[in-house]
Amino acid sequence: MKTIQELEEIRKKTLEKINIRKDREGTRVVVGMATCGIAAGARPVLMAFVEEVNKRGLQDVIVSQTGCIGICEYEPVVEVYRPGEEKVTYVKVTPEKVSRIVAEHIVNGKTVTEYTIGACGK
Repeated sequence: MKTIQELEEIRKKTLEKINIRKDREGTRVVVGMATCGIAAGARPVLMAFVEEVNKRGLQDVIVSQTGCIGICEYEPVVEVYRPGEEKVTYVKVTPEKVSRIVAEHIVNGKTVTEYTIGACGK
């Protein structure tokens, strides 16, 4: 990088990439990856979601990570955001639960209620 013009071009390309991600429609799967989540096993859960989404060829699903969600005793925590629907929070998620969440909730739109935070206290 030698000029202000080159820097401006880099800035423009970066903003375009960010806007593509931000404007994308579809389902978002967010895995809590703060220290508590990682200690509870969130990394294998994140990888299981990525693998399951790729295996099924789901183009409209974004799997991402975030920091602390704030409910450490329920880690690993996964939030699913589907367009036009309320967020669903899954708790104590294991890699073994991922394929069911993807099949029933992400693909077919039916929440796996026994894995949600609402069912945790029952």
